[in-house]
Amino acid sequence: MKVSYYPGCSLEVSAKPYNISFRQVCSSLDVELVDVPDWLCCGSSAVLKMNHLLSLSLAAKNLSLIEKQDIEEVVVPCPFCFRRLLSAQQEIGQDQKIREVIRETIEAPLEGNLTIRNLLAFFQTTVGLELIKAKTTKPLKGLKVIPYYGCYMVKPAQVTHFDDPENPTSMDAILTALGAEVLDWDFKTECCGASLSLSKTEKVLELSGRLLKEALWKGADAIVVACQLCQSNLDMRQGEIFTAEKKKHPLPVLYITQLMGLAFGLSAKDLGINHHIVDPLPIIKERGLLS
Repeated sequence: MKVSYYPGCSLEVSAKPYNISFRQVCSSLDVELVDVPDWLCCGSSAVLKMNHLLSLSLAAKNLSLIEKQDIEEVVVPCPFCFRRLLSAQQEIGQDQKIREVIRETIEAPLEGNLTIRNLLAFFQTTVGLELIKAKTTKPLKGLKVIPYYGCYMVKPAQVTHFDDPENPTSMDAILTALGAEVLDWDFKTECCGASLSLSKTEKVLELSGRLLKEALWKGADAIVVACQLCQSNLDMRQGEIFTAEKKKHPLPVLYITQLMGLAFGLSAKDLGINHHIVDPLPIIKERGLLS
């Protein structure tokens, strides 16, 4: 199986464990990732609010580069990149005038017929749960996990057309296939506040704290994410959030790809698990999941 791969900016720098673990897992699944050559920012950064044409052009340029690979499907792990590329393709496809302006701006042809999948849709739809089960040699038995989708992966439904926007189950299904005990909760798609990290820190602590405390109350061993901003925010804020309680409540925040790798028998080091602020290794060792 061969698919185009658009990692996006943060997976190349601050979220390297996400990138590394995704590549390792795909290798185990016999998926060939074909990197998009000379890709650039998707336009979901501040430019999206400041200059719509520029943001649309950045996304379109990447789409044109992907189309040149002559591979119909592209997987985009970052929820922000996924939504920006998908939204741009939809908007350009619906407006002929915009389509012509964008083509002139990027000086490249653009067909607009790519299948753009986020990581969860890729694993559930393209790869399939049966293959994931078949590749699982070290089931995550006894590991209690909370699946956290965040607010960008499945919303808005009219753009993503993937999973239930209020009660998604795709990550639950993957984790169940890996043998983990999946705990249900009501905050699957609640915002963690990551986008407000610099402007409204107190609000971020409130939003993130609500999620972490609920997960602990549910008895989770770890929160599982498919978004690098959610992972970073929930991982690094725990010291501030629990200071007032004068107790430590370390709760590991792992990427779904890292747990897939462990279930496939890959080492924690090869999956970047040693790069988290809240160390996941103690609970992983306790559950006998280290290779």
